[in-house]
Amino acid sequence: MISKDDLRIVFFGTPDFAVESLRRLVEGGYNIVGVVTMPDKIAGRGHRLMQSTVKQYAVEKGLHLMQPVRLKDEAFVEELRSLNAQLHIVIAFRMLPEVVWAMPPLGTFNLHASLLPKYRGAAPINWAVMNGDTVTGVTTFFLKHEIDTGDVIQQQSIEIGRTDNVETVHDRLMMLGADMVIDTVDAIIAGTVKPIPQDQMLTAGEQPTPAPKIFTETCRIDWTRPAEQLYNHIRGLSPYPTAWSELVDDEGNTHHVKIFTTSEPIANDVAVGTRRALSVVPGTITADGKHLVVACGDGSLEILSLQLSGKRRMPAADFMRGFNLDGCRFV
Repeated sequence: MISKDDLRIVFFGTPDFAVESLRRLVEGGYNIVGVVTMPDKIAGRGHRLMQSTVKQYAVEKGLHLMQPVRLKDEAFVEELRSLNAQLHIVIAFRMLPEVVWAMPPLGTFNLHASLLPKYRGAAPINWAVMNGDTVTGVTTFFLKHEIDTGDVIQQQSIEIGRTDNVETVHDRLMMLGADMVIDTVDAIIAGTVKPIPQDQMLTAGEQPTPAPKIFTETCRIDWTRPAEQLYNHIRGLSPYPTAWSELVDDEGNTHHVKIFTTSEPIANDVAVGTRRALSVVPGTITADGKHLVVACGDGSLEILSLQLSGKRRMPAADFMRGFNLDGCRFV
């Protein structure tokens, strides 16, 4: 049996979610012979060159770093092949070509932030919260041609709390996922892995759940939807990329507003502060200086924190002190 000191691993990843697993591998004494991450990119108002957090960690630890623009580039493929890795690990990275994922003799496995085959795609954590799920988890699986369809190695679940948002779920899954990466590598070393095809994990007639990329229009709030759905929609996008709406003032001017947190749904005709949340046209605002309540298709939501375009994020009470909501509505 090969030891963890001898097992040559190349790690692929970019954001914070991947760094925790890489850190556990390095500190656990596993033999990381290479790290692949995205090229640096220009970002921010200062147009600074930004490095991925995986790169920052790899540089700090003196790991062999690769940042290919194209994953099929011959020079990159040859450099990767020269590392003689027996295993590739992929976390929060882009789709790999077959020439890369099929290269190591022990295969390439991915850590995915859902209980596959639920939520295949780019934004599994967002969609789980947005859809009001109460359970999610992490999965390790071997890569194959179609994205997120490979045979499952391990899974573990966690609960999604009623007040969780995408950030709190992300952070718990990041830690749980790092544990599972170590367990998966150890199982591969021990030769005890028994992968399960995903189609065997679906009940008769059940289909895999998609988790497509989040776009700006995905984040827009449709106030005609029930308050329960919008409560989940908002927390499933908070704090990033953030749900948003347009606020129209009494002069017809439109203001872009990001909404970060709300109360739980409020039933129609329930008192909130000194006012009552009425069953009125969706988007109608009921405000008393302390409470900012918006009518939905069924029920209402009290906005707790928001951000006007060009301003900082603030509690709703602070926002109302600087913005006259008389005659305003959300659309």
